[in-house]
Amino acid sequence: MPNDGAGAAAHARPLSADHRIASLEAFQVSWRPNDPPGRRTAIVRVRTESGLTGYGEASPMMGGEHSLLVARDFADSLVGADPFDQAVIHDKLLHRYIKLGPEGSVTGALAALDIALWDIKGKALGLPIYKLLGGAWRTKLPFYASIGGNANRSVDEVVRVVEQRWKAENPAAIKIRWDGDRTRQDHDIPGDIAKARAVRALVGDDFPLAFDANNQYSVGGAIRVGRVLEELGYIWFEEPVQHYDVRAMGEVAQRLDITVSASEQTYTTQALVDMIEAGVRMVQPDIVKMGGITGLMQCAAICFAHGVELVPHQTQPGLGHVANLHVLATLMHNTKPAEFADPDDRMHVAFENPPVPRDGSFEIPDGPGLGLRVRDGEIDRRRS
Repeated sequence: MPNDGAGAAAHARPLSADHRIASLEAFQVSWRPNDPPGRRTAIVRVRTESGLTGYGEASPMMGGEHSLLVARDFADSLVGADPFDQAVIHDKLLHRYIKLGPEGSVTGALAALDIALWDIKGKALGLPIYKLLGGAWRTKLPFYASIGGNANRSVDEVVRVVEQRWKAENPAAIKIRWDGDRTRQDHDIPGDIAKARAVRALVGDDFPLAFDANNQYSVGGAIRVGRVLEELGYIWFEEPVQHYDVRAMGEVAQRLDITVSASEQTYTTQALVDMIEAGVRMVQPDIVKMGGITGLMQCAAICFAHGVELVPHQTQPGLGHVANLHVLATLMHNTKPAEFADPDDRMHVAFENPPVPRDGSFEIPDGPGLGLRVRDGEIDRRRS
């Protein structure tokens, strides 16, 4: 067959060269009037010269404004960059801004950018992200109902809220979160135990339950509560002590039989390894906090090498949630359901196909990239 010079030249040109980054926007969206900062969404939108658009989301802490400041600062430097080089871009920017932390604002900004670049890559190739990551073991993932705000509820109120979610959603498991005041250590251990007992009585002996202390106990208090949770058959005990006290977290993990989990507030792979080496055997990094899809896949490799469970934290109802599902689909050892936090349809207006749970599971969108069909106009209308 004769060699076609034009065809050879076209073949030699990398596909990604047609999709150079043209612009990056970083902005906050208020979905409803008078949304407090924590209910707003920090979005990074990347457009290419070819007309593709990728979306990512940063950590929601205080509306993600701290991460958006970083993203706006690096926006101009990305014009003309190849979005297929997302791992190189990630490491360059991490080390450019390393003296800001690097944890928190920087890694949140990089997470949003990374998700947007994977979204573009999938759209350019016409494939869902999970295919680009090596394929899915499953595309229908069960979820657990993550029920927050229980520190300030009475025992009866906790039971009422849990029963409502349990019956409405048919989750594979339930986690009760405290969301209490981290400055009031061991504030109401008898009350916490009473709530844990009441929820167990509600759902019966065999239904999977988890308890998220949100960092509110001392080591001694955590061990006291953990022993009761073991007796009640809870399957994991999340962040019993302050996340930054890695030695204390490891001590609690090693002294209890119940699985102790941590790392939703871990932002680098090195910090994740520190937590594992302290003795924690289930880790919960968050895709919108530590490096996006690239970062979470690195976490998956670390966990596989150390024989540790990876059960990512994820509380956002849209972009972050779907990005997380794409990664979870690729994990061979996916030992726990995906997190589904307090349900809220505030972001649904932004998508033609919002992620909606059905009979205890989420279907991963099979369209290109994230698979979400975004309504740009609805997002722009709500920019703040």
